[in-house]
Amino acid sequence: MWRRGAGEGGTTAPKTNHFARNAGSAAASGVGSSGSAGVPGSAVGRWAWAGRWVGVAVLLGVACGAIATGARVSVREAGPLVDLVRAGDPVWLDMVVRDDPRALRGSVGGPPMYIVAVDLKGVRAEDAAPLRLSARALVLGSDPGWRGLLPGQRVTATGKLLPPRGGDLRAVVASVREAPRPVGRSSWAQRAAGVLRAGLQRACAPLPDRPGGLLPGLVVGDTSRLDPALEEDFRTTGMTHLNAVSGANVAIVLGVVLFAVRRTRAGPVVTALVCAVALVGFVILARPSPSVVRAAAMGAIGLLGLASGRKRAALPALAAGVAVLIVVDPELASDVGFALSVLATSGLLLLAPVWRDGLRRRGWPPGAAEALAVPAAAQVACGPVVAGLSGTISIIAIPANLLVVPAIAPATLLGVTSAVISPVWPAGAEFTAWLGHWPAQWLVLVATYGARVPAGALPWPGGLTGALLLAVITVGLLVATRRPLIRKLVTVVALGGVLGALPVRLLAPGWPPPGWLIVACAVGQGDAIVLPAGSGRAVVVDAGPEPNAVDHCLRRLGVRQVVLFVVSHFHVDHIGGVAGVFRGRDVRAVVGPDWPDPPAGRASVAATAGRVGVLGVGPGWAYGSGNLTLKVLGPVEPLRGTNSDPNNNSLVLRAEVDGRTILLPGDAETEEQDDMLAHLGADAVRADILKVAHHGSSYQSPRFLDEIRPSVALVSVGADNDYGHPNGPLLARLARGGARVLRTDQLGDLAAVASGRGLAVVARGDPPAP
Repeated sequence: MWRRGAGEGGTTAPKTNHFARNAGSAAASGVGSSGSAGVPGSAVGRWAWAGRWVGVAVLLGVACGAIATGARVSVREAGPLVDLVRAGDPVWLDMVVRDDPRALRGSVGGPPMYIVAVDLKGVRAEDAAPLRLSARALVLGSDPGWRGLLPGQRVTATGKLLPPRGGDLRAVVASVREAPRPVGRSSWAQRAAGVLRAGLQRACAPLPDRPGGLLPGLVVGDTSRLDPALEEDFRTTGMTHLNAVSGANVAIVLGVVLFAVRRTRAGPVVTALVCAVALVGFVILARPSPSVVRAAAMGAIGLLGLASGRKRAALPALAAGVAVLIVVDPELASDVGFALSVLATSGLLLLAPVWRDGLRRRGWPPGAAEALAVPAAAQVACGPVVAGLSGTISIIAIPANLLVVPAIAPATLLGVTSAVISPVWPAGAEFTAWLGHWPAQWLVLVATYGARVPAGALPWPGGLTGALLLAVITVGLLVATRRPLIRKLVTVVALGGVLGALPVRLLAPGWPPPGWLIVACAVGQGDAIVLPAGSGRAVVVDAGPEPNAVDHCLRRLGVRQVVLFVVSHFHVDHIGGVAGVFRGRDVRAVVGPDWPDPPAGRASVAATAGRVGVLGVGPGWAYGSGNLTLKVLGPVEPLRGTNSDPNNNSLVLRAEVDGRTILLPGDAETEEQDDMLAHLGADAVRADILKVAHHGSSYQSPRFLDEIRPSVALVSVGADNDYGHPNGPLLARLARGGARVLRTDQLGDLAAVASGRGLAVVARGDPPAP
């Protein structure tokens, strides 16, 4: 905890003089610095004594960490286990489930895959003696039987062993296709927790999707129904700690128990014991996953301070708890969530009380001072890590977290109540969940609108460099602002910067640029094209490989209604994100090619479209809306036996927006391009703007490119992709023909704009990571 500076009643100058007097006395008596270090009463002696103990503690920590990590590595590198991994033969596995299975979406239209953390107890190859061990492993299971397993349950299965990725302390990764075979049952506590968790999900099922999916995650960490777009909004606004169990949830539950126990006038030790029992019960209910264990550890630190009756015990307890957790589980040393939990707790212990007291001395009400100091301290402490991970500094995080403070406690308590009463009173559980969804809805609103605030996140260097830079600046400011003059100077400079920059960011044309004709969304290795069809309305052609990227692009453009969604063909890089197009939007119609392959892609689009349906269209089909007209040019006839039949049967579209022509050839390759020229002629494909086919691949007809004669060529491609896209000579040919060639992997979202002197291209920036 920082001591107050001289301007706040501190005694900085006298301390400096005292140090000088001690040093001067030592020098006058002929004792050097090394001699004075041994004098316990001198300042130099105290610093040297403290330094020696810090060094001993660091060495002890390094030794313990090395021993714990070495033990894990020795299991992973054990000769018999390595031989089984290298052999690649099916083996029999004996495992104990550690956490709830997590479902991951498989290939488009395919079944999900389940990721299960397990403790590996035994491995046996065919016709060999079993290898007994105790090691952590990860199971990749494709059978639905993995879905219903509970933590603590023992199972066996047959699968193949794979090596873990570099830096992973797990012994192996097991790929298992068959269903697990349970051996016995999990503990009664885990079965009871499973009943309560399932009851909470049933109670939340009738609720609206977003708050109904958030409430189980907020209460017990069950994020199976959490909307991915909402999860991204929470991350953008610095509220990601709320969409899973965190220290706040533990503090709320323990706070209620603490209040009830203190009404009985119980002593601190009894109170701490009762709260400890409640804490263990909550951990079992929420599952002992890493995030829950971290939250429980922080809660236990608070209980230790309560039982000892000494508030100053909290910080040493935090340090001891961190050390014990890392020694027990060395993987936490590289866990970002663990680092954020520790930093947030440190901020609450070191910074929040000082800032709260400072605000109260300046006339702030106690509640308001606490509400502002707590999120501000947590955000400042976590800021360097978050900046290093995201490459941005969020200026909306503190206001957003401040706004949601009143809703967290009622949502948590109502959710826990719903889970507890669900086995005996389902109707009451549904009513309680309905009450809890209102504060959860407030969290949803703050995250949704906070993510759309202009200039809500400022760019910052990413990685370790950015994190260390912000950490140095943060520590420097915290030390410097102890002096009133520097504090006032920093405040004036910060406010001046905000007042100078914010109006520019808010009043600038921003995104999308006025008069835009087409936007190529930066969705990675895939296509997602947007054509304007009126205010808040658009035609969307393809959806990219995953939902979040296209959803965010449409949000940035303000698209609320998709009057037409066109699928050029059903490869995953064009339809994997179809769910993102439908998120919170009114999609009026869906069309695609009359080509059956790949069937899984077509089935996925049809399932997402639901009652809207998917209409198969061919050459000559046309559509119009406002200043936009759209016509299908190809394929003129079905093509078979080509380099890629799905690509060569892509819908090729010619659009006209405000008098400008746009050609969208999907992934059409040489065969379809030559066929169109032969049947339709060169004039049919001529256009002002070209979306380059197949991400700029080399499988294209030179004559087709020459006949288009575009002024602007947009390449939708992913950074560092494995396909070698785009092809350099092809882009050079387009440039020699007079086209301005721009790529989404280099510039982010690209918009072609009609200007008084012709066409212009505006790049939004922020291309997605590889």
